[in-house]
Amino acid sequence: MDTLEVRSAAPDRATYLRHPDLGRRLDPHCDTLPAPTPHNPDNPDHPGEPAGGRFDVVFVIADGLSARAVHDHAAPMLLAVLPRLPDWRIAPVVLATQARVALGDEIGQRLRADLVVMLIGERPGLSAADSLGIYLTAHPTTGRRDHERNCISNIHPPGGLDYHRAADTLTHLMTQARHLGITGTTLKDDLPTLPEGSAGSV
Repeated sequence: MDTLEVRSAAPDRATYLRHPDLGRRLDPHCDTLPAPTPHNPDNPDHPGEPAGGRFDVVFVIADGLSARAVHDHAAPMLLAVLPRLPDWRIAPVVLATQARVALGDEIGQRLRADLVVMLIGERPGLSAADSLGIYLTAHPTTGRRDHERNCISNIHPPGGLDYHRAADTLTHLMTQARHLGITGTTLKDDLPTLPEGSAGSV
């Protein structure tokens, strides 16, 4: 699968940690993605959304707060998900450094993707230093809020959620989001009961 590489506006790790907002914005000199999409005058309720998606989904692999989690789990997680999406228009996978979750919104907007799936290293905790999180956002545009996303966390087999179970959950969420055009707290109510710590909204 083709890949694209981007970085956030944080020039180094120290700045990334001190200034979280910089990790939510693309480097202003980024030239690997299309220019920002103009506002859509035909959609007054969501004027920042693209006028028709070029892709159904873009997957973003981001270092986040644990590069080890991404190194160990992102590729096998992606390989578990992709076979479940045979009829989806999938954008090139984007590899993002010094990235926060919200960086995916600008990436998805520029690529005109209907959904963005961010695979990102979670903050190391007492029980795991290699936990991967997945954040799903519909109609990604700059300014999306946390309650507009769904999250699957604690992915780090064998101690945490395994790839195939996470892939089943993600595929279900993506299918519902594609049908309903929403993600976040509203979508959560339509999901079956899941094991504690495996899925929810942030």
